[in-house]
Amino acid sequence: MKIIIAGAGEVGFHLAKLLSYESQDITLIDTDKESLAYADNHLDIRVLKGDATSISLLKDASVQDSDLVIGVTSSETTNITLCMLAKQLGCKRTIARISNTEFIKNKELVRFSDLGIDELISPEALAATEIQLLLNKSAFNDTYEFEEGELIMVGVSLMKSAPFVGKTVKEAAKIFPELHFIAIALQRSGTQYTVIPKGDTLFKEGDQVYFITVKKGVDELYKLTGKKKAEIKNVMILGGSKVGYKTARDLCKSKFNVKLIEKNKEKAFDLADELPNALVINGDGRNVELLEEESLDSMDAFIAVTGNSETNIMSCLVAKSKFIKKTIALVENMDYFQLSQSIGIDTLINKKLLAANNIFRHIRKGEVVALMRLNNLNAEILEFVVKKHSKVAGSTIKDLNFPENANIGGVVRNGEGIIALGGFEIQEGDRVVVCCHPEQIPKIERMFL
Repeated sequence: MKIIIAGAGEVGFHLAKLLSYESQDITLIDTDKESLAYADNHLDIRVLKGDATSISLLKDASVQDSDLVIGVTSSETTNITLCMLAKQLGCKRTIARISNTEFIKNKELVRFSDLGIDELISPEALAATEIQLLLNKSAFNDTYEFEEGELIMVGVSLMKSAPFVGKTVKEAAKIFPELHFIAIALQRSGTQYTVIPKGDTLFKEGDQVYFITVKKGVDELYKLTGKKKAEIKNVMILGGSKVGYKTARDLCKSKFNVKLIEKNKEKAFDLADELPNALVINGDGRNVELLEEESLDSMDAFIAVTGNSETNIMSCLVAKSKFIKKTIALVENMDYFQLSQSIGIDTLINKKLLAANNIFRHIRKGEVVALMRLNNLNAEILEFVVKKHSKVAGSTIKDLNFPENANIGGVVRNGEGIIALGGFEIQEGDRVVVCCHPEQIPKIERMFL
């Protein structure tokens, strides 16, 4: 595929990095010389300096022969204009990153495809959705749903009391034969090495383990990982950003009790008008006395989504010292993901990473319908639709020549999630969830083509 990416920030760079595993023909456009130089030095791609809405620059990038143009600059207007121009100039497909979630809400009313924009991606909306999902699965520090929850991925740090600590995957399967989940990835405590579990992989205390489960398996996981299912009702949000506003609005609709703290007085009054079911407080959330006055210790969850990563991390640490059940911090720097478990914050989220993962699934071959990159792990989860002529169709899992650093986490068949083991036969139309190291993606894709 010939792909043009406008915007060499974290979203654009992350996308280009993911695509570099597959030798795609990538052109990265940006006005910032330093960002382009960094990408040029680290990735095997073409870079062009200039305005992404310049017709002459787009022609230089061979937009007329491109399969996909992705606008992920910090300017919503630039991204929309770029996609409109690219489609007029002959590009086959376009994706625009936006910040105004009204556009997505009114997609049926305003037919953006008629304007030349095939997909709209809002990092803020994705972050708000991720936060609500994390609160619904409160004991876990990472979560993702496939096919409206028919298969669920959860990440958890194993406590010493977890029954399968000290046992191999095979031993755990024999002791708990009725379990409705499978381990798909783990990271040892204090290391950066990602393990795709096999039968002889040993579970250890402190492991960050990712499981695929079905709906009824979630309660089993609570018991067997030593975690307690915490009831989340009272939520404090720090920061009236777009993510903060959307999170508060969505949580109020779901009957959560929400307190939102916003430093800017004018903004706080506007938010109070727009969020009648939330208590909006004008104050500096970095002030510990203010947090205590507003009954921080009576909160079940604390969510920090200001524009400053350090403020979000520090305020979550304050909340954790008050024994808050769930803390979530929004961070801009993806390097911070390595710190989340060691410093004690339950979950760090990065809206740019969420956006890049969401955009990436539109690029995949082999009928990929969902993709996500596991936070701080060198592993990706992909969901494939099995075609009639796919190599995997009609084969049992144990007979597949699957790569060593990859495994099948589950299958959705006829709308029902199944934890598929070795003897399970894959059929046409199945939606198969696979976890693997990034370098194995091309080989796995070929099996589903």
